[in-house]
Amino acid sequence: MHQPTADLRIRATRPLPAPATVEAEIPLDGAGSARIARARREIASVMAGRDDRLLVVAGPCSIHDPAAAVEYAALLGAAADRHAGELVVAMRVYFEKPRTVVGWKGLINDPDLDETFQIGKGLRVARRLMADITATGLAIATEFLDTTLGQYYADLVSWGAIGARTVESQVHRELASGLSMPVGFKNRTDGDVQVAVDAIRSARHSHWFPSLARDGSPACMQTTGNEDTHLVLRGGTNGTNYSVRDVRSAADLLSKSGLPPLLMVDCSHANSGRDAERQPAVAEELAARIASGERAIAAVMLESNLVGGSQDYRAVPLTRGQSVTDACLSWERTHPVIARLAEAVAARRGT
Repeated sequence: MHQPTADLRIRATRPLPAPATVEAEIPLDGAGSARIARARREIASVMAGRDDRLLVVAGPCSIHDPAAAVEYAALLGAAADRHAGELVVAMRVYFEKPRTVVGWKGLINDPDLDETFQIGKGLRVARRLMADITATGLAIATEFLDTTLGQYYADLVSWGAIGARTVESQVHRELASGLSMPVGFKNRTDGDVQVAVDAIRSARHSHWFPSLARDGSPACMQTTGNEDTHLVLRGGTNGTNYSVRDVRSAADLLSKSGLPPLLMVDCSHANSGRDAERQPAVAEELAARIASGERAIAAVMLESNLVGGSQDYRAVPLTRGQSVTDACLSWERTHPVIARLAEAVAARRGT
């Protein structure tokens, strides 16, 4: 008798549409593709030091309410237009949430927040939201957690991130080497920066790796390598890492590896002690240093939403515009931070 050995712990399977099918349903038009191409060029130029503006990535920890996200995008887009001479602004549009143990894993995994895990629906909702935000003229930033899901929406992304939990992952380095947009690598959760520098170096090389083709078939892909890769300091279990000394040390590591000594500082996560309300204080310190001539800080990230704080995703009713994952800064407190960063860039030009 043949003893079964495959799929012994698989309870159910559901088919997924091919990436090309979802793209055909929710296409990117010519105007949108031109906006994305321009935003990618501008971000790459900032992170390479060719453009003296500051990249600001701001938005919710994770998206759970597309309508509220569009409302936030309108506010952020107005700020981006107001400060276009000093800042390049992209919105955090994060659909995947890495969990330390268990919990809600994001809009794609569970779009209805009811543990029905309608992933096919989630992919369509995610792409539709990205298309709607792109139509407003605002650039999109997201984290690539699952190495295949990006095929459904990467054409709409202007800045990508590899997170602190996956920065050591070979498959994520390979993925980044083939992504079409600039990619930031966060330092490891314990604060180790060298591993992120190693990841940047790896992603700049060509790789072969198995993945999912646009038609849904499995395929092996060869990448060209991604020269538009950079470091993101987000602190760690050993403390913050945005001080003058920390930034200089990180810039020196980059220089010794033959990389541009320019980086992003995440004002949230461990750099704020996981207290969203401390982000303006972190940003103010960075702004003061930028105003006095600091060049290594080329980008800043903020976790922000319409309403400050966070709530349980199972709450009934949910507070509109408030995070269901990590706590965020309210928009009311965010837009003065953005304006202050723009002021700092203008002052730096005067130095």
